[in-house]
Amino acid sequence: MWPPEGEFVDGDIQHLEDAGLEDGGFDIIVSNCVINLAADKRAVLEQVWRLLKPGGELYFADIYTDRRVPDALRADPILYGECLSGALYWNDFFNLAKSTGFGDPRLVTDRPVTVSDARLAARVGNIRFFSATYRLFRLSALEPDCEDYGQAVRYLGTAPHDPDRLILDKHHIFQTGKIHPVCGNTWRMLRETRLAPFFDFIGDAGTHYGIFDGCGKDLPFGQPEDGGGAPCC
Repeated sequence: MWPPEGEFVDGDIQHLEDAGLEDGGFDIIVSNCVINLAADKRAVLEQVWRLLKPGGELYFADIYTDRRVPDALRADPILYGECLSGALYWNDFFNLAKSTGFGDPRLVTDRPVTVSDARLAARVGNIRFFSATYRLFRLSALEPDCEDYGQAVRYLGTAPHDPDRLILDKHHIFQTGKIHPVCGNTWRMLRETRLAPFFDFIGDAGTHYGIFDGCGKDLPFGQPEDGGGAPCC
C-alpha cells in the first residue's frame, strides 16, 4: 500500500488553514509546478511558513521569467494553463519569499523552457522562461547577504543514497570528508535543519570577517587609488 502511514487531504494551497493541518507540524513541504497557478502566491508562502517546523523547508520546482509578464498575457487562459502567464519574475519571487520569512532562497537546479508552439511563442515575445527548483528554509533572521564568520563544515557521507556528496544547492556541493568553508546562512541551513546529523561543524558565529568571498557581493567602497567607484545607474 502506498503511501505508508500517509493520508490525503483535500485543500486549497492558498487557504490551508481550512484543511485542518497542524501549525508547525511538517519537516518538509514539496511542490511541483503548482505555485505559479495560484492567484495569491503570497498566501501560499504564508501558509507554508505557518505549517513548517522551525528548520523545515519548502522544496519545490516552478516556472520563472526574466521579466514581469504583462497583465494582458496574465489574463490569457491558454497561457495560464500552460504554466506560462502565471509565472513569477525571478526577482519578484526573491522579494516575496523574503517578505514572508524565507530569507536567502537557494536555487538548486534550473534550465531554460522553450515555448515550442509558434502561436504561443509569438504572444510571449521576448519573455524568457525557466524551470527552476528552489529550497526555502523556515529559519528566522537569516541575513540578507552571505556573511563570513570563519565557519566550515565536513560532510560525513551518511545521508541516505548520498555516500559521496550532498547537494544543498547549485553553489554548495559538499564532498564526503572535505572541509568546506561556508557563510553564516549556509551554516544555519545545515546546523539547524534535518541535515545536521550528516555534518561536522567547525567554528561559531563569535567573530565576523565581513562579506563572504565569492558570493556575488563585495565591499562597495573603493580605495583612493580606485578613482571613487562606479556611477549610479
